[in-house]
Amino acid sequence: MKGTVKNSRIRVPFFIPNITKDDKKEVLNALDKPILTDGPKLREFEKVFAEFVGTKFAIGVSNATSALFLSLKALEIKKGDEVIIPNETFVATANAVLHTGATPVLADVEEDSYNISVNSIRKNISSKTKIILPVHIAGKACNIREIKKIAKAKNIQVIEDCAHAIGASINGKHVGTFGECGCFSFYPTKNITTIEGGMIITNSRKIADKIRINRNHGLTKSLSQRFSKGRPWDYDVIIPGYNYRIDELRSTLGINQMKRIKKLNLLRREKCKYYNTKLKKIKGIKTPNLTGKNDDVNHLYMIRVQKEFGTTRDKLFSKLLELGVSTSLHYKPLHKFTAYKKLAVIRKSLENSEQLYKEIISLPLFPDITKKEQDYVIKCIKDICFKNMTAQRKGKSKQSVKS
Repeated sequence: MKGTVKNSRIRVPFFIPNITKDDKKEVLNALDKPILTDGPKLREFEKVFAEFVGTKFAIGVSNATSALFLSLKALEIKKGDEVIIPNETFVATANAVLHTGATPVLADVEEDSYNISVNSIRKNISSKTKIILPVHIAGKACNIREIKKIAKAKNIQVIEDCAHAIGASINGKHVGTFGECGCFSFYPTKNITTIEGGMIITNSRKIADKIRINRNHGLTKSLSQRFSKGRPWDYDVIIPGYNYRIDELRSTLGINQMKRIKKLNLLRREKCKYYNTKLKKIKGIKTPNLTGKNDDVNHLYMIRVQKEFGTTRDKLFSKLLELGVSTSLHYKPLHKFTAYKKLAVIRKSLENSEQLYKEIISLPLFPDITKKEQDYVIKCIKDICFKNMTAQRKGKSKQSVKS
């Protein structure tokens, strides 16, 4: 985005992680334990997470990218296969596919929800399609039931990218439990954080076993198993796996964060509702459709800056930054990146992605954002809108005088 930032002092940051004194205490306690990776805290974190989402198995990994990659590997995705993904997502979704040797096929998104378009999925299915990989963008569940119907009819498997959607559900059924696997992120901006970290959920023991072995170099025994009895080197390597483990410190932080996940999601929901109430009447600002139900977890608050606002999204970004408000964009469409122009397949129109890229902007959102901070963001947007309208009126007056 172009534009000179005159004031770099940030009054309202885009995001601040919710890390409590108790989180820090528990992490420090974990440092006193003899096992610092692949230990009992990881097993506890996996158990807590599996119970929360209602699945048989949960496997903790180093991040959501490795979660996606290991899930694809467990489903034996390889070179020559195609995986349908949304064009509007973070690059990790595409990268995970490419690292298996398979080809990502870019599907368009729905204009209102920003989630992958079911119609675009249908149009992009080929004889090479092995996986549909939808993303539940911004914590709002995509039309996963319809996607599953399409997949079942075509004998295609589904992996859900739930990086934004810890706590999101459809009629009480948690996202990530509809497909063969669900992949979650605990990056600092997510609804809970382990700083870096991810989780894979599945109801298939076969898939879970493959992922566990693959995340730990292909070893047949965990660290605890190797040192609990017998000789520590008495294990086998059955596949050339990877080092995608998550350590005891991050697992401990995850356990503690999960204790308040419902509260954190509720706070996000309330902050989004407040934004909507105050911004929906501003001309040229299109606010998101908030269901008001517990089904959505509101990971991001994304508005659209349309031509009636009187200035572009890029200029709004720059002006807000000058006023000390940090914003972001989720996301630059994949087909705009050099790598995916070469390595991804684009069969059909991506017009919704193109249009959204010109308009969307994510406002500051985190559980502890204050009403005062939100009011300042809202005031800045209103003031910019007022100046735009005033400038437009002056321009019209000059034209009428000349004529």
